[in-house]
Amino acid sequence: MRQPKDIARDELALGTLVELTGVFEGIASMKIAQTKNQVLESTKFFNALWKIYSQLRVDSLFGFGRENTHEKELIDKELYVVITAEGGFSGDIDQKVMNLLLDSYDKEKNDIIVIGHHGAIQLAQRGIGFKKYFKLPTKDRNINVIPIINEVQQYKSASVFYQEYVSLMDQAVNRISLSSAVKERGDASDHPDEIISEETYIFEPNSYAVAAHLERSMMEIAISQLILDSKLAQYASRFRAMSASHQRADESKGELHLEFNRSRRAIKDARLKEIINGIKKSQAAVKS
Repeated sequence: MRQPKDIARDELALGTLVELTGVFEGIASMKIAQTKNQVLESTKFFNALWKIYSQLRVDSLFGFGRENTHEKELIDKELYVVITAEGGFSGDIDQKVMNLLLDSYDKEKNDIIVIGHHGAIQLAQRGIGFKKYFKLPTKDRNINVIPIINEVQQYKSASVFYQEYVSLMDQAVNRISLSSAVKERGDASDHPDEIISEETYIFEPNSYAVAAHLERSMMEIAISQLILDSKLAQYASRFRAMSASHQRADESKGELHLEFNRSRRAIKDARLKEIINGIKKSQAAVKS
């Protein structure tokens, strides 16, 4: 049987693990609440832009905010934008989103842009090259996605692979075309009755330039929201992992404490037995 001091040392180490997992669990929960609030705020702003954009219909196609780019100048590939965690401390959800991307990836038809260092490492481990890598934004407000949009505008089409927050204990992975991401968010907002046209308004320099500016702005919000949605899922996945680790560590600590008590009891019983045997021997010696 192990000595009580050895068991006590292991119990102390597990106690530290219980405290750490509890702290990380609390941080993840707090981040989830903060990020959800930010998503709601950006959704309100997006709806305001969409209301204007849907009134100003200069073309039936979403132009990705391009003004003077001709179709022949665009790269004849579909750009894949994959959003992952910056580090590997996010459960198994990054692995799932990477598997979703690789199910349809063809290096002849697709280029990849990675957001998040963990995704870049996973692609490198598989020997798959990517065009560019961007760090996952550390803050949840005023996310600068202009460099990503500049890349997107060079391609005929683009799809985003991201983690989707369903609930605190349920996260999914998803793929959506970027133009659909904008339209999907716009369909959720109110549709205005008034039509804005050059007959009733003055546009500088022209209505197409204004529509392109609105498209770029809405793309910025859409990509930012996909990043925030991914971060929400990462935080939730981290919360779930830390919650499970916290429970396992707490249970192991309890088992060690029981083992510690049994070990101490066994030592006391052995000493008591030795004392009793010693007394019996003394009594036998006196009688003889």
